Order: sequence, then structure tokens, then C-alpha cells
Amino acid sequence: MSETRSDGELLRAIAADADRRAFEELYRRYAPWLRARLRGRCADVGVVDDVVQETFLAVWRGKARYREDVDVAGWLWRVGSRRLVDALRGDGARGRLRQALARLRHRDEASAEERVLAGVEHGDLAGALVRLSPELRAVLQATVIDGLTTREAAVLLGIPPGTVKTRAMRARKQLREALA
Repeated sequence: MSETRSDGELLRAIAADADRRAFEELYRRYAPWLRARLRGRCADVGVVDDVVQETFLAVWRGKARYREDVDVAGWLWRVGSRRLVDALRGDGARGRLRQALARLRHRDEASAEERVLAGVEHGDLAGALVRLSPELRAVLQATVIDGLTTREAAVLLGIPPGTVKTRAMRARKQLREALA
């Protein structure tokens, strides 16, 4: 009977020895949780599955660097959520395929969905959000869109909880002023 290794031990084994068993154990521990969290941000199961796979592939290949002082779940969430943003922006493999197919179609008129998305994308709120600094936008995304607590957002973003509160307050103030 093998003893259960800590998350840190698993990550060290993956990084140092490319330990497949350690990787499989880490995947079994966190993939269902990460998939469920990402599904809260994206309804497309295929995209979510791709993002989970890309997240763990980055861990396996050593492209996602883990620091010992960071919570593993928060770190995986940060890696996964950034990969999801990339995928939704079209930077992922599916996005590149969609762009290539769209170029081949040579459509003259935008679809109804594209017109609606363009209205949302270029509306007052979207413009106000774009004008926020990346730090303020990240806090709003973590706390409002992802529904994280201040403490969870602090872990995700790698900043103290007090900084999360301050940035959230500043972001709300700037949004109120921009939308008034």
C-alpha cells in the first residue's frame, strides 16, 4: 500500500523526475475540481476539457512554474483560468481553427450572434472595463465573475487579502465614474 504524498511532493516529483505516477495522482486529485470551476465560467464542455488538458500538460512539461509558498489549488486555478481566457479569446487551437474557417467562408454579413456580441463588446460597460488597469480588472474578474471570496481571490492572484479589497473598491469607484 503506497502512502499518500502531499501536493508539493507530487509537484517536485513531476518537475525533477517526470514521475508519471505523481502526475496521475495530481491529475486525479485536481482535474475534476478544476473542470467544475472552469464550467462555471464557460458553458462549452469541449473548451473546458481542452483547457483542463492544456493546464495539466503545462504542469507535466514544466511550463507552469509552481512556487512552494503557494496553494496548489489556487495555482492550478490561476494557470487554468488564464488558459481559458486565451481559449475564449481565440488564442487556443480551437480559436485558430475557427478563425481559419471563418476566413475561408468569406461571409458578407455578420451573423446575429456576432452582431449581439459586438454590441456587448463595444457597449459602455465593456469600454469601462477595458479602461481599468489589468490589476483592477483581475480582481473584479476573480471576485465578481468567478465569485471567489476575498481570501480565494488573494490566493489566485498572489496578493494579500487587503490588496484585493482595496483594488475591488478602486475598480468599483472607477466603474461608477465611467458609467455615470
